[in-house]
Amino acid sequence: MSVLAPNPHVLLREVCPREQQHHQQQQQGLSGGVGSLSLHRPPGHFPFGDRGRSSDCPSRIARRGARAGAFWPDSSSHAVAEMEPIQDSDQLDQILQRARELSQPVLIDWMAAWCRKCIYLKPKLEKLAIEYESKIRFYCVDVNKVPQTLVKRGNISKMPTIQVWKDGEMKEEVIGGHKAWLVIEEVREMIKKYV
Repeated sequence: MSVLAPNPHVLLREVCPREQQHHQQQQQGLSGGVGSLSLHRPPGHFPFGDRGRSSDCPSRIARRGARAGAFWPDSSSHAVAEMEPIQDSDQLDQILQRARELSQPVLIDWMAAWCRKCIYLKPKLEKLAIEYESKIRFYCVDVNKVPQTLVKRGNISKMPTIQVWKDGEMKEEVIGGHKAWLVIEEVREMIKKYV
């Protein structure tokens, strides 16, 4: 995995031999979910010569060809909850019937693949789905990939629209035209009313 940094000095600085030893020791003793970042450079690659170097620890020397690598010991521990897509009205009816039997609310994210705010909001909703995993089911509908009868059934006019459905009918909605973190807080408050 390569890392791009907004500050070029992070990737283009020379790593002291002591720092390299420290990074190697950290990488060998990594445990408990702590990640490290290491810099790699081709051996003997100093495009500007030895100017400014001391014998023990060189000062900043710009180098081309520096690569940054990030190492995380156990990235599989991060939980991911993908929202199940709804394709048509029949599937929505089945989902609502199952939710009614379990007396569990359903959250539906009405979105579109071309909508920038929808794209930014979806991963945040998936994180929220992990918090409420056993209490509410999360679904999404791409309004451009489903029949318009389904979109009309949700009474969708703006996107993203996040709705909570309970007992087979829509109870409340949040239209997410503002900042994603504010939308998530509004959705969280809406969920708390029905869980």
